[in-house]
Amino acid sequence: MSHHADTTDLRARVADVLPGLRSDLEDLVRIESVSADPARADEVRRSAEAVRALLAAEGMDTEVVSIDGGAPAVIGHKAGPEGAPTVLLYAHHDVQPENDHADWDSPPFEPTERDSPSGRRLFARGAADDKAGIVAHLGALRVFGDDLPVSVTVFVEGEEEVGSESLPALLAAHQERLRADVIVIADSGNWDVGVPALTTSLRGLVRADVEVRTLTHAVHSGMWGGLVPDALMTLSRLISTLHDDAGDVAVAGLHAGPAADVDYPEERLRAESGAAAGTRWIGSGSAVERLWTKPSLSIVGLDAPKVEGASNTLVPAARARISLRIAPGDTTENAVARLSEHLEQHVAWGAELSVRITDTGEATQIDATGPAYDAARAAFAEAWDGTEPIDMGVGGSIPFIAEFLEAFPRASVLVTGVEDPDTRAHGANEGLHLAEFERVVLAETLLLARLAEAGRPTS
Repeated sequence: MSHHADTTDLRARVADVLPGLRSDLEDLVRIESVSADPARADEVRRSAEAVRALLAAEGMDTEVVSIDGGAPAVIGHKAGPEGAPTVLLYAHHDVQPENDHADWDSPPFEPTERDSPSGRRLFARGAADDKAGIVAHLGALRVFGDDLPVSVTVFVEGEEEVGSESLPALLAAHQERLRADVIVIADSGNWDVGVPALTTSLRGLVRADVEVRTLTHAVHSGMWGGLVPDALMTLSRLISTLHDDAGDVAVAGLHAGPAADVDYPEERLRAESGAAAGTRWIGSGSAVERLWTKPSLSIVGLDAPKVEGASNTLVPAARARISLRIAPGDTTENAVARLSEHLEQHVAWGAELSVRITDTGEATQIDATGPAYDAARAAFAEAWDGTEPIDMGVGGSIPFIAEFLEAFPRASVLVTGVEDPDTRAHGANEGLHLAEFERVVLAETLLLARLAEAGRPTS
């Protein structure tokens, strides 16, 4: 089977299929598969059908599936040689809302190629996240044709951008069809243009709505101010206890761990974060520890009277939404308990406190050792002309990765992707770096060949 790993030959074949992949990607991008918009549910269905057709054209047995009223997903399968490992390739076909079209330099669903500071990009919503992930999988299938070195299952989800609610049920219902030795999740990114990465840790998420009440109804601030605490002042005090003076999260009992020894240059942090010129960083430890392996806590919403037209009354109740990212190694159960304890202990002046957890997602820590990871690192280094991939963390959460690890505990999960620091996956002018995309397709092709050589895990 080793003739598959002839890199020169594979490089040439990737170059051959690239123009077709590019036009398939553009066709997919024109479908407005915004899962958060009920008015575009038909577009999400059309998108699933388009993905199914593309996979079927590569000789896969395909089916569009959904469960519990969830969005349509696509499952495709194509058998490789007898005894070869099975590789599950994951991506998602739904996209983030495009928001204000005025913020885009070209129409969000009309793929447009133009220059960016780091090279040519294809700009459109979903051009990277994650329709390029789908097309990278398609590319690997197309390169091998009927000479697949491994058995391949493709699973393309339709509700990743709205929290993958029906995913656990889908995984359970189709467990036998999705079972694999290696799972490749193409929904993350690379460290930089020219530097590949394997994502080995992701933070988890706990969202909570915290309300304090000090009065049964609003009263005059002159008559009662000085005796009765108002809810806004009380909530502000409570919020201010959540960080210490350095800006580290002050909730006791949350887990924090070490991060990879990666230098994140200050000018890149400044440029990529959008921090205002005078803003100082919060917290302690290396930049990547603060972003990847320590908890973070943000106030993302506030319910309070508007300043314009506010009356001179003591506000009876006020509410804040807290977004807590938890470190790999922690659990949402622990984080919810510790956060609730902290809030109860620190609420001032006997105010009534109510805490409602609105959303949770587990953190992920991947032990990236063993033959599948060796194969991936070798494939990446080869595709990026000798540049070794780095193991990176992601500060954000992809809770479904934890779902996969739970559903398939014996599989090696490789988290990789098509994004780079300037992709702007969820913002205006999302763009796919075209030269990097070619490397991604080559890397995935090389990976399948290498996994065939590594064979099936013996355990």
